[in-house]
Amino acid sequence: MRIADWPAAERPRERLLAHGAAALSDAELVALFLRTGVRGMSALDLARDLLARCGGLAGLLAVGRIPAGIKGLGPAKKAELGAVLELAKRSLGEQLRGGNVLGSPAAVRDYLRLAIGALEHEVFLALLLDSQHRVLKPLELFRGTLTQTSVYPREVVKRALELGGAAVILAHNHPSGAAEPSRADEFLTQTLKSALALVDVRVLDHLVVGQGQAVSFAERGLL
Repeated sequence: MRIADWPAAERPRERLLAHGAAALSDAELVALFLRTGVRGMSALDLARDLLARCGGLAGLLAVGRIPAGIKGLGPAKKAELGAVLELAKRSLGEQLRGGNVLGSPAAVRDYLRLAIGALEHEVFLALLLDSQHRVLKPLELFRGTLTQTSVYPREVVKRALELGGAAVILAHNHPSGAAEPSRADEFLTQTLKSALALVDVRVLDHLVVGQGQAVSFAERGLL
């Protein structure tokens, strides 16, 4: 059944226009994206099935992890979903570059969750900031495997100096989905903090990103 065939009062599009996107459930939002169902399943039924099979929104948004052969989510829909995610990431990136990141910690978390939270390999990146704590550039510094990546403090210092950074927010992801920092993460953070301090670049935070969450070293008192 198509969404257009539903009673008007029950259509997600009409409910969104009347009450805003926040009034819709996860399944209704996904149904709007899908637009049509498949034989024997309405768009809403299909959306519920997709969310269940992918482990919720976080799993659905991890486009690269979605297995092949799921009803209603072929290559074209995956491409569309990837485009939507990239637009959201770029929008958040523009917000960060436009203002002081210390005044928008939620935007930093949202950007990092979209940028690296769903990757199947570890990535270490840095948000390089100017003296007003505005983002100069997000830098992907190192890329690793499913379980680890090698980070070289000299390269981090070099890039910070090249771009004239005054401060930095470090981040890396845990492909396992668990965002809890390890002892190795704590040691690396202190090493980078000491190395960057030698060139007057301050480490403001280090965030460990899992599926749907980001843990802050600053909030944990680990800096």
